[in-house]
Amino acid sequence: MPNIDYEALFAVTPTPCLILDPHLVIADVNDAYLDVVRHHRGDLIGRHMFDVFPANPDDPGADGVPNLSASFARVLESGRPDTMALQRYDIPVRDRPGAFEEHWWSPINTPVPGPDGTVAWIIHRVEDVTAFVRTRRFGSADARDGRLSTREEGMETELYARARELQRLNEELRRAHTRERQVAVTLQEAMLHSPDLAHHPDIVVRYLPAIGSLNICGDWYDAVDLPDGRFTVAVGDVVGHGLRAATVMGMLRSALSAASRAVPGPAQALEVLGLYARSVEGALATTAVSCLVDVRSRLVIYSSAGHPPPVLLRRDGTCDLLDQATDPPLGARPEHVPRPQAVASYALEDTLVLYSDGLIERRDEDIDTGLDRLTGILARCGHLGPKEIADTLLDRLGLTAGGSDDIVLVVVRL
Repeated sequence: MPNIDYEALFAVTPTPCLILDPHLVIADVNDAYLDVVRHHRGDLIGRHMFDVFPANPDDPGADGVPNLSASFARVLESGRPDTMALQRYDIPVRDRPGAFEEHWWSPINTPVPGPDGTVAWIIHRVEDVTAFVRTRRFGSADARDGRLSTREEGMETELYARARELQRLNEELRRAHTRERQVAVTLQEAMLHSPDLAHHPDIVVRYLPAIGSLNICGDWYDAVDLPDGRFTVAVGDVVGHGLRAATVMGMLRSALSAASRAVPGPAQALEVLGLYARSVEGALATTAVSCLVDVRSRLVIYSSAGHPPPVLLRRDGTCDLLDQATDPPLGARPEHVPRPQAVASYALEDTLVLYSDGLIERRDEDIDTGLDRLTGILARCGHLGPKEIADTLLDRLGLTAGGSDDIVLVVVRL
């Protein structure tokens, strides 16, 4: 890799750029920006954006500050770039208190994520289109009075009106998207509600929908209390994303929860689920794994329908893959065949880890590579509590803010 001086590269970038922290305090500015606004670096660094560039009090239609403020808020909330419509935003004239110079801008605000996935910086990149606007206004105007012709004035007014209308429509779309996302989150939380999970403080769940999704996905988790202190923990994964996958997920999750209470073990519960899946459109090829924890005999009884194997983490850091009872996904066989079931013993303070494939799978990589990476990290976590194990896993796998696929992670301290 070449040793690139990115600070020098930013300084000479020809497009005007500011770097803001999440509080909108100016952290850096490149030379092109200083040339446009005709300010010195010391005038800007360490100061709030809108303290340096307030609204022009003499322009009754000035909306640059509220529009730009709303754009920054969207970037901080969504973690995605925000492209703004053409803006008039006048700039204070240096060394002339109260004087403003007319400017027109085409801004793009881009988030820079920090180590924890939240927005650490905003790159405020602008194109100064003032010269273009003035050319449209004066370049071909009548030579006698410097004014636009009626036709040219109408064209400019139409152009500006269309830009404002585009911004208004974008705002409406953003608000609709926000409402849709809130509905999606509420729906997902309702479908994933597990009353029995509240009885198990030593079970920790991390649920991360794919980046860019509406928080609707087909992954699920569940915990079911059984007589004599036993309980089951399950994780499943419906193919696809979005509302349809989430609807199928809700149906299968409920069916597995009911079956787990009615049949002797995980294998029989998955058999029932497989039969049910044949009648549910979109349910075929779903994967699931169910583990029954028998606290009296200290056994984990498990069965898997095409799902990545759970990991039994011993106190000494040894990792055992629970892969001795793996069968095809739901509905993969045309005829009903009893599913396999296996047993693993555990000691107190061992840890059971269940997850969906989004935790370990990477494009163009064998799944065994992902499993080796997972167990390699877990081997150094035997002394940690379940919350610390979950957070350490996501951090070291680079998935704190989610990944390209949905992720469910369930950590059980036995």
